[in-house]
Amino acid sequence: MTAAEGAIAAKDRPGYRAARRRETASAYLLLIPSFIGVGIFLVVPVLLVVVLSLFRWNLISPPTFVGLEHYAALASDSKLANSIWVTFTFVLMAIPASIILGLLLAVAINRGLPGTGWLRVIYVLPWVCAPLTLGVVWRWIFDPSNGALNTLLGRRIEWMSDPNLALPAVAFVSVWSSVGYVSLFFLAGLQQIPSSVYEAAKLDGAGPVRTLWSITMPLLMPTTFFVTVTSVISSFQVFDLVYGLTGSATGYPAGSTDVIAARIYQDAFVSHHIGSASAMAFCLFVVLVVVTLIQQRWFSGRITYDMT
Repeated sequence: MTAAEGAIAAKDRPGYRAARRRETASAYLLLIPSFIGVGIFLVVPVLLVVVLSLFRWNLISPPTFVGLEHYAALASDSKLANSIWVTFTFVLMAIPASIILGLLLAVAINRGLPGTGWLRVIYVLPWVCAPLTLGVVWRWIFDPSNGALNTLLGRRIEWMSDPNLALPAVAFVSVWSSVGYVSLFFLAGLQQIPSSVYEAAKLDGAGPVRTLWSITMPLLMPTTFFVTVTSVISSFQVFDLVYGLTGSATGYPAGSTDVIAARIYQDAFVSHHIGSASAMAFCLFVVLVVVTLIQQRWFSGRITYDMT
């Protein structure tokens, strides 16, 4: 009897299906707490936002049903269009830089040089700090009169007052704060690659650059996929860092930092247009789902989990 025939015969035994049903039931029982958490903290809020987007409500007077009126208004909202453009620009500035720098930093740490353990802690410290706090600290550093950066450079630069410099400055702080987080994941991926792969490449005459491009990066695709998806989602939702750096949620200066999360905050808690803010939040949710699916589709044919 072959192995395949033996497996089929085992499945035909009377107690096999009952045991499988018990295992499946036990697995679902263990997943119930996670299902409850996802339902309460993810599904219910999304459904609530969808419902609120169909009403006109200012948190005081009774809500009025308006259907899809808010969505129709968003289609011709120039401020929202600017927020979308600013957000996409910020993502394009921050994500590639943080991923590239995080990968290079992980490669350097993976060499096991003296003091790398302490360097890991130092690199991760900005990521574990509250973004609002980091924004306030860097706002002082960027201060045109008494800031540490201008003092170091010996010249006055309006980092957060110049519309051409404000968003790049925010992106720089975002990269600085997230590069340690990215490097830790890449470091974990690097340590899963067998050393025999690099030894074989060395015997074939591959140099450091060729090894990084042809071996390290393809084998790190699962890590790159995870880091890219989570970083993009986080960047699309950036608000507290911008608020701490600019001291405003109005896109100061001249709308150059008016990211979509700040626009949602303005509508909801300053203008008290809860329905309009909910509609924007749901549109942002849909955009994130679409962007994530596009990334998943792009990475799906390039990811390998076989490290042998």
